Amino acid sequence: MNNKFIPVCEPLLSGNELKYIAEAVSTGWISSSGKFVDEFEKSFADYCGVKYGVAVCNGTAALHICLVSCGIGPGDEVIIPDFTMISTAFAVCYTGAKPVFIDADPHTWNIDVDKIEAKINSKTKAIMPVHIFGNMCNMDKIVDIAKKHNLLIIEDAAEAHGAEYKGKKSGSFSDIAAFSFYANKNITTGEGGMVITDIEEISNLARYFKNLCFPLTGSRNYLHDDIGFNYRMSNLHAAIGLAQVEKGDYYRKLRIKNNKLYKDYLSEYEGIIFQVDEEESLNVHWMNSILIDPKELGKSKDELMLFLKKNGIDTRMLFSGMHRQEALKKYGCDCSGSYPVTDNLTQCGLYLPSGSGLSGEDIRKICDTIIYFYKS
Repeated sequence: MNNKFIPVCEPLLSGNELKYIAEAVSTGWISSSGKFVDEFEKSFADYCGVKYGVAVCNGTAALHICLVSCGIGPGDEVIIPDFTMISTAFAVCYTGAKPVFIDADPHTWNIDVDKIEAKINSKTKAIMPVHIFGNMCNMDKIVDIAKKHNLLIIEDAAEAHGAEYKGKKSGSFSDIAAFSFYANKNITTGEGGMVITDIEEISNLARYFKNLCFPLTGSRNYLHDDIGFNYRMSNLHAAIGLAQVEKGDYYRKLRIKNNKLYKDYLSEYEGIIFQVDEEESLNVHWMNSILIDPKELGKSKDELMLFLKKNGIDTRMLFSGMHRQEALKKYGCDCSGSYPVTDNLTQCGLYLPSGSGLSGEDIRKICDTIIYFYKS
């Protein structure tokens, strides 16, 4: 085996990134004003099939702005998946509301839609589905539940750039949606986020709150009517983002191709379990994640991760459930109850390298190393 180190998710910057950054620097527009912010917002909104985009400094800020723009606050509850990145829950907590957890579906690893209604009460104001690892949730059922109970839908699409459900892009099923452009995302700005919506009033509120609640029109008098946030995106980051969106479909194809290679090499091993795509969806495979059945394979996921690291292959464990988070217990969330699917994902799951620029040779090495480990 060669000794090349394979990172868990390296960004691919193969378009106009340097050209656009150079233009921003040469013109002096390096802060939160500049043409690339406007162009990136429009380009990404168009890519998602919605009317409005509001660029912010990161994905967690995007989630927070979504919630604030929808009027979520103290005394409210927001339903979220138990199996997700902590940002989903923290963003709800920032508003003074409480996140309420739903266990994962054992096959798709998304929120188990059949368990949502049992957690709805008079305090529930919104459902925040998360498209885990680029796999779209069953949005038909979520939309039906939201309409039945008069709830908002706030999509956490941080991991699902370009993912589709029944031909519609992620972020286009909800009142408002949030994306992350962290360096490991399918579309990246290094650090950054985006709020998208089809509702002009909500988009104006998002733009208002992200910029310290300065008025959207007229001159600044430095008198503020509401508590705002400094969540602006710089023109430099937006320059990278615009170049990335221009190649968004290309990067999507690369991630889907890489996932197919992993499955071609590893699917015959019954103890290695892949995420199941939601029906009628296009999974964009932000992360190639697997579960390891130690009873079937004789060794644990932790042992595999250590062996891969010794062979120059970087991995990560999967999320720990929200019900296991001491911070959320201290905040006052109800962390009681059983979440067996989430716990199993945490105990048995890991990310394999997933960058768009992975070569077939890289994936072959990774899979050969896994197979060697379990056969030896």
